[in-house]
Amino acid sequence: MTVLVTGGAGYIGSHVARLLAQRGEAVVIADDLSTGIPSRLEGAEHATLDLAAVDAVQSIRAIIRAHDVTSVIHLAARKKVGESVELPEWYYSQNIGGMANLLEAMKAEGVTRLVFSSSAATYGMPDVDFVAEDFNCKPINPYGETKLIGEWLGRAASKAWGLRAVNLRYFNVAGAGWDDLADTAVANLIPIAFAALKAGETPKVFGDDYATADGSCVRDYVHVLDLADAHLAALKYLERDDRTFDTFNVGTGTGSSVFEVLAEIKNATGIDFEPEVLPRRAGDPPYLCADVSRIKNELGWSASQDLASIVSSAWKAVASAK
Repeated sequence: MTVLVTGGAGYIGSHVARLLAQRGEAVVIADDLSTGIPSRLEGAEHATLDLAAVDAVQSIRAIIRAHDVTSVIHLAARKKVGESVELPEWYYSQNIGGMANLLEAMKAEGVTRLVFSSSAATYGMPDVDFVAEDFNCKPINPYGETKLIGEWLGRAASKAWGLRAVNLRYFNVAGAGWDDLADTAVANLIPIAFAALKAGETPKVFGDDYATADGSCVRDYVHVLDLADAHLAALKYLERDDRTFDTFNVGTGTGSSVFEVLAEIKNATGIDFEPEVLPRRAGDPPYLCADVSRIKNELGWSASQDLASIVSSAWKAVASAK
């Protein structure tokens, strides 16, 4: 009775794998280590594996048999939005091809439970402040498209051969559950601001004239450890026969503005700074938060950590890595 975690050497995947292990679950990790960090695998059963490779199906089947895998949490994917715009063919082959191989192996080995790492990028540019799961998804980049198609693929497999699948649409993930599992990718506001401060530069704000309380964009930030816990709640949900929904937002349902996040960064780092305000970036919605009523009602899950905890844990992890 083992959980296979694909992408388990990544930022989110390593938190999911460690939390599973701490709660007594047997875990095996599959990761090609193209972006994952090998040190995060220490003490864990793992296989170096590219899910999109030509021979991936047989390799995945061998892992399933060797470790008695009964469920899968699928996080392995390419996830850089800009890169997906530049290399759409590769993103489709990696993200959709990799998932297709995984599902083919699961079907062949009789593994019927899957938690799929999706994204709020599936929504595109919603014209509402709080986005519910039944919103008409219109992703605006190939990365978001591959996540939405991944959801469709899981749903098709559910109809075809009885797969039990749950899609988790993440909002803005940040923080660290353990100091050795910092977010090392400088791709989101908090790590970008940290990187600027460490370089002796001033964090930047793109637009201060939005129709929000302080003029800056508002987003829903969820602690990575809360997110990991949501995966465990989703696995438990798959045990039920009366599953009304297969897709859930994962967020806090509370928005934090760019200026509010930077204020917390000042508190956590002890560094005083005045952010540089630049013109708006194209495509940034003023306000984007998760409607989290479905996951709370159906899975009994809600986030437990606030923005201060997210920022302070993220900084502590970054500082400890010096």
